[in-house]
Amino acid sequence: MPELPEVETIRNQLEKLIVGKEILKVDVGLPKMVKLPLDKFRKIVIGSKIKKVSRRAKILIFELSNGWSELVHLKMSGRLIFRGRGAKLQIQDTKWNHLIYYFKDASRLFHNDLRQFGYVRLVKTDELDAFFKKEKLGPEPLKKDFTLDEFSAILKRKPKEKIKQFLIDQRNISGIGNIYSDEILFFAGVHPLRRVAELKSIEIKKIFDGIKKILPKALKLRGTSDNDYLDALGKKGEYAMRLKVYGREGKKCKKCRGIIHRLKIGGRSAHFCLKCQKI
Repeated sequence: MPELPEVETIRNQLEKLIVGKEILKVDVGLPKMVKLPLDKFRKIVIGSKIKKVSRRAKILIFELSNGWSELVHLKMSGRLIFRGRGAKLQIQDTKWNHLIYYFKDASRLFHNDLRQFGYVRLVKTDELDAFFKKEKLGPEPLKKDFTLDEFSAILKRKPKEKIKQFLIDQRNISGIGNIYSDEILFFAGVHPLRRVAELKSIEIKKIFDGIKKILPKALKLRGTSDNDYLDALGKKGEYAMRLKVYGREGKKCKKCRGIIHRLKIGGRSAHFCLKCQKI
């Protein structure tokens, strides 16, 4: 968290808000978040303009005008909140704030992070492909060229893996985490402990359909504000009201009125309905 719908929401907003702006100054309150010496970071970033805002998996990419790109990973609790010139600051703008970007037009971008797991990294723009190749990230699930055939082929590489763990492994598919893996598996009627080799063709298609339906719906509603997530305008996403199983342990299933359960798989939580998702 944030996952693909949340990060893509922020990307969409920042693409409209900061592209073309010149960075006048950067305050760094938590040096460990910047993965290079601060003098070098400031020298590269200050005076550059934002050319483009893109995304790969859960990583935001700010392409700069000087041939560098800044990579921002929000990890568990990171936020990027934009405020225009003269805008009144809210508590979420400055609480747990670790970086502030000051633009030439007097607008600002606040990067705050309660758990401090996020990072900022600089990579030469022409070396981005090589960087992400080393990261071994899986395909982007919202792209049109991500097909059922490709999904099925990726599944065949990990026959012994539990399907919940498969979905959240960024080497298999990019951008899916705890929230949407739970929702996708509920949509498909598949128990999170099922092993990939046990899945029938119809179940694989149902999981694939869930990916293609749930992620765009969550994106349309600007993601899920379960705990810390806010969009680039400091507002909560609206998909939480649509959640069927995630975060609903002990509550009644919205489909069958059974009880939602939670278990741990490899250190991560999985929420599911025993009646709707057979093991």
